[in-house]
Amino acid sequence: MLVSVIVPLYNEEENVAQLHKEIKKVFRKEKLRGEFIFVDDGSSDKTLQKLKKLKPIKIISFRKNFGQTAAMDAGIKEARGKIIVTMDGDLQNDPADIPKLLKKLKGNYDVISGWRKKRQDSFSKKFLSRGADWLRSFLIKDGINDSGCSLKVYRKECFEDVDLYGEMHRFIPAILKIKGFRIGEMVVNHRPRLAGVTKYNFKRVAKGFLDMLSVWFWRKFAARPLHLFGFIGMVSSTIGSGLLAWMFVERVFLGEAIGNRIWPTVGIFMILTGIQFFVFGLLADILIKTFHKVKNEHPYNIKEIIKNK
Repeated sequence: MLVSVIVPLYNEEENVAQLHKEIKKVFRKEKLRGEFIFVDDGSSDKTLQKLKKLKPIKIISFRKNFGQTAAMDAGIKEARGKIIVTMDGDLQNDPADIPKLLKKLKGNYDVISGWRKKRQDSFSKKFLSRGADWLRSFLIKDGINDSGCSLKVYRKECFEDVDLYGEMHRFIPAILKIKGFRIGEMVVNHRPRLAGVTKYNFKRVAKGFLDMLSVWFWRKFAARPLHLFGFIGMVSSTIGSGLLAWMFVERVFLGEAIGNRIWPTVGIFMILTGIQFFVFGLLADILIKTFHKVKNEHPYNIKEIIKNK
């Protein structure tokens, strides 16, 4: 069975040759049949030039930097294998773990996610990741300890109707679990970064949080977004109606002046806001139905695909 290994890369010129060598060695040792897809995400160093010297390899080159998720999505769509392996290009993921992940995948799973139980990262990076992992487990409940680990093994059918964008590569297990696929996890080796610079920063954390909210919404309300927006609209309209009713009682039965008070304006505002949320819910319902029928445009642009045999 053909196994496709997908490696997104951005400015990893010092690591690509060694990583390709290690992957090739593992496949030769285990007698695995594989294709190696390296995606150059618009690198500004010599990553692409180094890749062109390697064999066997399939190179996808982006015109500019679109992000790790887009690179992973392009590699997945180009893959021909029945099994897909994804991993980082910084040499922190250990290719020697691939056979173990493949073996566990045979045990009635669709996805096996790597768990970097003993991470070799800086304190700040581990602290941010732990916080994100806690929030992710609270909001989207994917049952994974380390969804941020790029070393994962999938069956190709997992991605038949999945398009990745933003920082969604971190939430692939959650997305697939929503679709009913069986998710497993296994402890993997994590090595310290010896060359290059980490691309993990606060900007990516913020984007990841917003994408996490998107996955949460998709998990809870993908089928009927009206349940969320309609509920918010009902609460807002009810509070607004209650305020106006109380102002009416004060004015008519208690003789209080309300012309110089803010509460009538607040009541009307909350009723109008509630109506808007209800309309948003109806529109979201229509968009969700349309989404399942229309193929979205990919958020990246491939410059060339290079095949060295």
